[in-house]
Parts: sequence; C-alpha cells; structure tokens
Amino acid sequence: MWTHTACRACARQKAIRRRFYSTAKHSRDYNGAVQALNSLQSNFSIVDAIRKLGPGWNKLAIPEMIGWVRRIGYEPSDFDRLNPIHIAGTKGKGSTSSFISSILAQYLPTKRSIHAERLPSSVGLYTSPHLRFVRERIQINDHPISEQLFARYFWELWDRLERTPPVSGHHPDPRSIEDKPVYFHYLTLMALHCYLEERVGTAVIECGIGGEYDTTNVLVKPLTTGVTSLGIDHEALLGDTIESIAWHKGGIFKQGVPAFTVPQSEKALKVLHARAEERGTQLQVVQEHQMLQHVKLGLEGDFQRTNASLAIVIAASHISRLGYTGVPDALDEAAALPAEFVAGLETARLGGRCDMRRDTKLDNLTWYIDGGHTLESIEMAARWFASKTVKTRNEDAIRILIFNQQTRDASSLARRLHTTLAAALDDARLFQHAIFCPNTTYLNSGYKADLVSINTNKDDVGSLRVQRELASTYDGLDPEANVHVLGTIEEAVARARELAGGRKTEVLVTGSLHLVGGLIEVLENEVEIKVKQS
Repeated sequence: MWTHTACRACARQKAIRRRFYSTAKHSRDYNGAVQALNSLQSNFSIVDAIRKLGPGWNKLAIPEMIGWVRRIGYEPSDFDRLNPIHIAGTKGKGSTSSFISSILAQYLPTKRSIHAERLPSSVGLYTSPHLRFVRERIQINDHPISEQLFARYFWELWDRLERTPPVSGHHPDPRSIEDKPVYFHYLTLMALHCYLEERVGTAVIECGIGGEYDTTNVLVKPLTTGVTSLGIDHEALLGDTIESIAWHKGGIFKQGVPAFTVPQSEKALKVLHARAEERGTQLQVVQEHQMLQHVKLGLEGDFQRTNASLAIVIAASHISRLGYTGVPDALDEAAALPAEFVAGLETARLGGRCDMRRDTKLDNLTWYIDGGHTLESIEMAARWFASKTVKTRNEDAIRILIFNQQTRDASSLARRLHTTLAAALDDARLFQHAIFCPNTTYLNSGYKADLVSINTNKDDVGSLRVQRELASTYDGLDPEANVHVLGTIEEAVARARELAGGRKTEVLVTGSLHLVGGLIEVLENEVEIKVKQS
C-alpha cells in the first residue's frame, strides 16, 4: 500500500512528466525512443519513498503487468510460444543467462530435433542493466537488437498504449504516467513483444529484482527455471534475511517445470525446496561440472564455473524438452559436453563483469572492470583482481582504485573490498591511489541519453557528498593511499592515466554497474572517435 509520502512523490513526478509530454516532440527514431523511455523512470523521491515502504509493497505488480500485457494485445500465455527460460538470483544471474544464451545459439541451429522443421533457432536474451546502450538489454543471438528494431518495437508499444483504455479492474502502478508503465516494466513488455515478432526459438529472461513480484514473472509456463547464488540485496523490496530473499527468488518456480539451483546456504536451500514443493515441481541442486576444468570460459573468474555449471544443466534440460538429441545427461557432472556446449561456454560475453582490457592510449595501463555492488559480489571482484595482479606485480608497478556506489551502503562495500584484498595480497599497500567519482559520465555533457538515471539524489551527486564520505572512509582504511575526489568518470579516467606516467599500472574499477557502464562508454567512445577521424 502506498503511503501519503509515496503518493506525493508520484504526484510531483507526474506533474514534471506532463510538462515533458506537452513540450517534447519526439522523433520516431532510436534517440527519440530513448528520450521517451527515460521519461518513464522513477525519480529519487519516488525510489526513496518505495524503499521506506518495506518488503511486499509491490504485491500488485503481476496483476498490473497482466493489465499492461492485455492492453498491448496479448495474453500472458502467448509468451509460452517463446519457450522461455526464467532466471532469478542475487549473484551471477546475468552471467548464467549469458552462458545459456551462448550455448543455445550454438546448439539450436543444429536442428537435431523432431520439431526441427517448425522450431525457430534464434535465441533471445533479456537482461539488465545495460552498460552503454539500452538496447543491450534486448538481444537476439547474443547481439543487441539494432537501433532500427529498437525504435520500431518501442513506438509500436507506445502507440498501442495510446490507443487502448485501461483494462477494467486494472489498477495501474501509481508511478505510471499518461497510461504508460514505468521504465523496466515497459522494457519487459517491449522485449517480449520483440521476441514474438522476431519469432525467436527460445527467450532467456533474467529477473530484474526478486522473482515472486518481479515484472518478468508474468510468464505462465517457462520451459525451465533456475536460481543462481543468493545473497542479501534490495532489502527494501525483498527483506533483510536470506530466507526472505530465497522466498522471493523461488517465486519463479512453476508447476511441472524443471527447477535448478546451485549450492546455497542451508537456510536458503530449505526455503527454495519448500517453494518448489508448493509450486508442484522438484528443485535440483547443481554441482560443478568436471569438464569445466578443461574449458576456458568466455567470462573470467573462478566463480564463473558455478554459473557455467548451472547454465549447462539448464541448457541440457531445455533442449531435451524441445526434442533435441545428443544432449548430455543434465545432472551428470562428469558427462562429456557436445562441441556446441563447449563453444557456447568459450564464446560467452558479458561486459563489465571480470572485464580486463588494455588502455587504448597507454600501453602500460590495464583496466580491471567489474560491476560488483553487493557485499558478496564485491568480494568476488576483489578475489578476481587479486588473482590477476599477483601474477603481474613488480616493484615499479602501481595500483589505482576507481570506485563508486550511489544508492547502497557505499562505505560497507569499500571496507569489504579492502578487507578481501588485504587477505588475498601479500602487499602492505593495496592501492597507491584511490579515486572516487559519481556516475556522471562526461565533464561538459553529463550523460548521453542511454545512461541517464534520475533515481539518485541530484543534490548528493552535485555536491559529491557520497564520494567525500567514501574518501574519508578509505583514508581511515589506508592512510598511505593518495585519495582523489572527482566530478565525472571522464575525469577519473584522465587522472588514472596521468598518475600512471610511464609505470606499469593496474586500475580496478568497481562498486557499481552504472560506474562501469560509464567508464566503458568513455573508453570505447574514444576508440570510435579515433576510427572516424582516421
């Protein structure tokens, strides 16, 4: 139930949006679509009001979503045609989904199925958040859909909603404006619409937050479901205990639909098994696949073997249900993997997670990029970085940290990062320099449209309050480190290069996927400009 504070926050944003709608003249191209989509974001006051409402406020999310589905001309059961795979979890759900998509993109075209004549072989992947371009969230055969396709399906949905009145008995989300769903809900509808129009053979759908009340749980009958590693995150929506988190994630289980997970804590597994039983299915716990000792995964980090093992089992179960032959025994961790599985695991890509790349301007500088933003994921990022920097360490090399987290407990994340690295590295100084900046991308232009986010406190971003507090925290953790507070990611990149000089330099960028996305935008945009000028 919405409080008066939340309602007032929504009313203020609706007034702003109405002024936006009355003055904006969107072109019907990609840029116009992104601008219109951004108008559906919830601002900081609404996000903050929701956070204060506590778990369970969004119990009407699925009935509301069904109303939106019907307004754009579908029934939820229509999405069964996509043979969906539904993935929930706290850590690794993006990686697991990417592994699954990559495996299926290799295997489905083999046509080794009794339904080969009528079964489309393309694979859709719906994931979040994006790094550089919002269309990264809606992929087909492991590539973001084109700007043209994005614009086409965005405006098709927009026009359908403009033409249709609310469904009788449908009570829309109070955050909606001009009879449009909010940002993530709109993109979910758009992805499902796109995949139906493009006739994908399987759609891998990653949950946004939770599972039980997540927008993606409008799916009626997925072919397979999976829950990745669990941890504490999004407490305002999901609760602050592992049992509450597990209850929400297990909400994606469906009657008679195979359900898989990875080893979890005893408390989490107990809840997940109970959820599977009440939903009329059996939950299988997946152990690490032995063959992965001989496969070079496309995603770095030792922990990726857990995600890859879950992906193997889900993919095997899924394509077996589609009538394919030559499929490995899903739960036999010693079973040989078909060449298509190995190729899929080796070619899987997911930017911003254990992402190592050479700088394009300095040969002596290497970027280590990971969007870890929970206590558990920041630990994994730290261990991954430690495993790389130990091998390349020498007396002349320096390490630099670039860090931000705008909406969670940033100081706790910084402490966990420092503690984990201190335990992993035999070095008195972890970083010679620590740079803290907000997620604002560019000094002069701020954000490009795809990276605009209005759900953070504008005053905090402008005053660098969070970054100054982080600098103070880190100074207490490592008084010998040189601490820098900067206003943009672009400035942080320039400062890191300046500090590197001619020495071998390793820069760890972590704490936020939004920070990581902005940094990748800066680096890749430099390359694109250089190519255009050459």
